[in-house]
Amino acid sequence: MPSRFPILTDENVQGPVIEGLRAHGWDVVLTIDTFGQRSVDEKVFEYATQQRRVLVSTDVDCLVIADRWIDRGRPFRLLYWHQRKHQRVRVGAFLEAFEALAAKKNAFASYVEYLKIEG
Repeated sequence: MPSRFPILTDENVQGPVIEGLRAHGWDVVLTIDTFGQRSVDEKVFEYATQQRRVLVSTDVDCLVIADRWIDRGRPFRLLYWHQRKHQRVRVGAFLEAFEALAAKKNAFASYVEYLKIEG
C-alpha cells in the first residue's frame, strides 16, 4: 500500500482535485481555512513544515521560496505542477499521480517534487 502523506493545499489548487483527494482518503488541509485568502507563502511554508505536511501548490512564487529555503538549508516538502498546462486534465489523472508519488520510495528526496500527470 502506498505511503500517503498529509497535505496542505494553497488557494491555487482547484476544488475538484481537493475533493477527489479527500474522497479517496487523503488527509487534506486548505491554507484558506488556516490563513484566509491571499495567505503569505513564507508563513505557509512554516506551517506546513511544523505540521509535517506536504505543501501542494501551483503557484510559481512557491518555487522562489523553495529556492530560498534550500539555500538556507531549511527542510520542507513541496509538491508542484504547472496549473495552466494541466487545466483540462481529469481529476482521476491527478489522483493517480498522487498515488504514484506516494508509492515512490524516494519521494521528496530533493524537497520539491513535480507532479507527473498523465492525460
